[in-house]
Amino acid sequence: MIYPYLLLSSIIIPFSVGVLFLILVKDMEALLARFLGIFGASFPFICAWVIYFNYDTNNLDAYNFELILPTGLESLGIYLHLGLNGLSLPLLLLATTVGLSAIIYTLFSKAIGNNIYVGLLFIMFSGLIGTFSSVDLFFFYFFHELALIPTFIIVMLWGGVDRHAIALEMTIYLTIGALLSLIGLISLYQTSGAEAFNMIELKMALASQPLSELFQTNIFALLFFGFGILVSLFPFHSWAPKGYYAAPTGVAMMHAGVLKKFGLYGLLQIAIPLLPLGASNWASWLLVLGLCNILLIGLVTLAQKDLKKMVGYSSIMHMGYAFIGLGTLSILGSGGVLILLVAHGLSVALLFLLSTCIYHRFKTFNMEKMGGLGVIAPNLSVLFGLSILASIGLPGFANFWGEFVIFTALAESDLTQGFLYLAVIGIIISAIYGLKAIALIVFGVPSEVLKEKFHNGSLRDMSYLEIFCSIILFASLLLYGIFPKVLSDPINESLSKYNAFISTSVESRLLNNLNLKLDTYNE
Repeated sequence: MIYPYLLLSSIIIPFSVGVLFLILVKDMEALLARFLGIFGASFPFICAWVIYFNYDTNNLDAYNFELILPTGLESLGIYLHLGLNGLSLPLLLLATTVGLSAIIYTLFSKAIGNNIYVGLLFIMFSGLIGTFSSVDLFFFYFFHELALIPTFIIVMLWGGVDRHAIALEMTIYLTIGALLSLIGLISLYQTSGAEAFNMIELKMALASQPLSELFQTNIFALLFFGFGILVSLFPFHSWAPKGYYAAPTGVAMMHAGVLKKFGLYGLLQIAIPLLPLGASNWASWLLVLGLCNILLIGLVTLAQKDLKKMVGYSSIMHMGYAFIGLGTLSILGSGGVLILLVAHGLSVALLFLLSTCIYHRFKTFNMEKMGGLGVIAPNLSVLFGLSILASIGLPGFANFWGEFVIFTALAESDLTQGFLYLAVIGIIISAIYGLKAIALIVFGVPSEVLKEKFHNGSLRDMSYLEIFCSIILFASLLLYGIFPKVLSDPINESLSKYNAFISTSVESRLLNNLNLKLDTYNE
């Protein structure tokens, strides 16, 4: 079957194209370089949709499109094991969509016409695809690092003000998070008795012989805080807004839109289903810290006057909804988280792109120095306004379904209803800062300088490049918003099995505790 090799090619081709850009490409405007870049960015996107349309939702007990290749580390239980299930397929679509938009924009943009920058961006793209395609945990971690290292290099070399200090801070935070999660994954493997270091073997081993509650609680803590740092969970979030502000547009789009989903995906795919008792013990912290992201970071977002900083803080804020969705430990909550991850990735990448487009018109990110964009760039104004509304959760866009399903999951349990009422405040905060940004940027009277540039023809509406890269993301938000079954169909059965395992384990623990109390009482 060709589909496993399409998955493998989606990883190899961007990496190979990236190496070619690093070594051979000198003239970024040469026709061959442009063709090579377009091919490297679009091939994984096309493959992802071919794979999607051939995905078998009835294949419940195994991954689709599995491919196992030797690595020389077989004695350690490590293979290059690729495959997709209902949790990883939507994130593969997200990675290839955001990657296509970010790379095409960078490739044709004159802001940074550097072959090394583009080459590193392609290597980052390859790592993103490999992360969500890996069944083996070693390569799951390896591909994440493959995507993360180019991020540090690009921010340090081509970032904005204070880029060296910001790159160093990002490196420290994300290295600590990655190490904690790696220790957690190794501990899980060592204590499970699994024959191979992959998700399938771990699940089989732990289903037949679950770990004790103490082991589960401790290992889940390592994964929770390790992955949480990578997702900018409060209070480990300070690196993210600085990093996004300093990062060039393409990197900000791919990191905030895709790479930051690694931690939540790890919790969703590995930590919660394999360590259900540990997850139930830490569920309240998932809810509390997620709520801190929504409310505290939301208030910080509200105070921002800089457009790019506002988008960066709003990205951190909306990750709080994903954490409280995981904290419900339910099928509904987990499904809502997965939809939200895709929706958030698309919307925040689009907002970073449009923020750069707006910057090119006003030459500043200070929203108080903007105004009148609706006069000089009506297409950009409409797209920016709709993108803000999508990120708030307007019905018709994918974000609405993610947040709505998470709120429904919170409402289903008496234990989490209080968090529901507080989390809804986040929608009000989002509406205030979002509509404020639209009012400051789109409406008002343009300055005399802008008017003069507009009348001279030196200042125009969106270019074809900006329209193309924006529409890829915006159309995806609409597609998943109008037809959410595009995402929900592949994940339903996977989540049913995954949460049945959680529910059974948690219920078993409650019954054991009850029997222990009865035995004590009888004695």
